[in-house]
Amino acid sequence: MSSEKQIRVGNVKIGAGASISVQTMTNTQTEDIKSTVAQIQKATSLDCDIIRVSCPTEESCIALKEIIKQSELPIVADVHFNYKRALAAIESRAHCVRINPGNIGDEGIKEIIKSAKDHDISIRIGINSGSIEREILDKFGEPNVDALIESTILNVKKFEDLDFFNFKVSVKSSDVLTTISAYRKLSTSIPYPLHVGITEAGPVFSGTIKSSIAIGTLLADSIGDTIRVSLSSSIEDEIRVGKQILKSLKLLNNSVNVISCPTCSRTLIDVIEISNELEKALENVKKNLNISVLGCVVNGPGEAKEADIGVFGFKPKIAKIYLKGKEIGIYNEYEIVQTVQDLVNRLLSKLI
Repeated sequence: MSSEKQIRVGNVKIGAGASISVQTMTNTQTEDIKSTVAQIQKATSLDCDIIRVSCPTEESCIALKEIIKQSELPIVADVHFNYKRALAAIESRAHCVRINPGNIGDEGIKEIIKSAKDHDISIRIGINSGSIEREILDKFGEPNVDALIESTILNVKKFEDLDFFNFKVSVKSSDVLTTISAYRKLSTSIPYPLHVGITEAGPVFSGTIKSSIAIGTLLADSIGDTIRVSLSSSIEDEIRVGKQILKSLKLLNNSVNVISCPTCSRTLIDVIEISNELEKALENVKKNLNISVLGCVVNGPGEAKEADIGVFGFKPKIAKIYLKGKEIGIYNEYEIVQTVQDLVNRLLSKLI
């Protein structure tokens, strides 16, 4: 049920078989160009695909122009209430504009679409449970799935009637089951790319769980073309969680998958520290590799032989390391992380 139509946000293709892209959003004051650019650069270093920047003021729209010049990532301008902010963002060469039609109004939508056509950029139609049109909310009594879908279809038709089709759609709720049901219904009703996520998911622990359930469930059903994990946390956490969701579903090519045990009284090496260090050190490696880190000899040897690089506790603070199913040596605990990194580098350089 992947979308039939494809759009672009800058150089990133979305929909119709394109790779699932990961997005995040800056949380700096947009007028603070230096801090905003620094966040975008951090997102770039973590292989984020698209970044959104809020444009609530005239000054933020002016700053956006310089931010875009310094950004390697396509930028989506996030605009609410004042359609003139969207026009200013488009003039500043934003690659896409995110609007919620319910708080923009029909005349503003017409002006935004005209400018988007003139500049050949895409729009994201964002429908949230917290901002459904009053008449629809009165009809259903609450922001349920049917209310979300009716609002979405209504606004999609407005865009189509204005002869504009260069858009993606999101229909988010903070409730996991509502979000899943809404996207499932929407995916059979419209052909446009879908931006998937839980809105206001919460702090990093609970928000990660809610986002992983909703986004993972939908992507496993081939619903969704671009994702954002919305956490009350850092953009680094958002990107890492998003990437991990894609890795877990085998939707992210060229990435390292760290397999590690939950540890128990049999554990002979510090699996928690080692696996965390390796995951962080290898997060930007562009090669499909399975690396296992296990604490003892119960499952360790079997996992080690199946992984590209396998580590398991053999004696207290001592591990055996396997490469492509063959034992290469016995190492002290403090040597493990560097040894695995060296082996990965050798694999990348095709020296093995």
